[in-house]
Amino acid sequence: MAFHGHSNIFVGLVHLVVSDLDHSLDFYTDLLGFSVLEKKGGVATLTADGKKTLIILEQKKDAIPKRTRTTGLYHFAILVPTRENLGTSLKWLVEKEYPLQGGSDHLFSEALYLADPDGNGIEIYADRPAEQWTWVDGELPFVSDPLDMEGLLKEADGKAWDGLPAETVMGHIHLHVNDLQEAKRFYADGLGFEITVPFRHQALFVASGGYHHHVGLNTWNGTGAQRQHADEVGMKWYTINFPSGLELQDTIGRLTSLGFTVEKENEDYWTEDPSGNRINLVHFK
Repeated sequence: MAFHGHSNIFVGLVHLVVSDLDHSLDFYTDLLGFSVLEKKGGVATLTADGKKTLIILEQKKDAIPKRTRTTGLYHFAILVPTRENLGTSLKWLVEKEYPLQGGSDHLFSEALYLADPDGNGIEIYADRPAEQWTWVDGELPFVSDPLDMEGLLKEADGKAWDGLPAETVMGHIHLHVNDLQEAKRFYADGLGFEITVPFRHQALFVASGGYHHHVGLNTWNGTGAQRQHADEVGMKWYTINFPSGLELQDTIGRLTSLGFTVEKENEDYWTEDPSGNRINLVHFK
């Protein structure tokens, strides 16, 4: 995946708090097609290629259900390599009668939307070829057309579903925030992402290296929305990968100069955006 490699800033993995690990593992393995890389105590790591962690699930038995109208995860997005892969995932979910929340054609990608047993939002998507994306003065349109479900299912005709392809990556993350201007200051001015879809429909999209978006940000839960509580199910943190140690250090310097806090714990750097979304800043290796 060209936009999720050495030369770009991109999301690496998402750490989720769940209420029942075994129930969640059934969903993520049997329905979505991840494999378990490691399971220890109440924590499991999930992978598509048997090597790289894309999701961490952490059980918290006393976790309270996800509240509405807070900051936090809107969805994380699993990027599969081809339209055929997306079609086979759709076919499998239909066969298993798992409820979908919808599907959209964004012109640059086609996407399915659903949620895990705790209500954590998930997108499964495939990109259209980058040469087909419609850029106007460095910006992309904000489009959510109906998805061609029949066409996707035809892509899967005669194809057996066999889990997620090894090339699957964490394509992007989309977050609820409580102030878009502050989010812009953090993600664009601080982290160094470029704005690709600016301030439309109470949302903002940013990316690195000419991608459509590595991070989506919205105030659909309300400007000034309360932060997610630590004892709720939902996203605990996620990672942003940087191409080099030098770029990571430059970013830490920018964040600090803008008044954001970056803490070092052992060899890890941690920060949080102005809406309380916690981020592990890492050097891509």
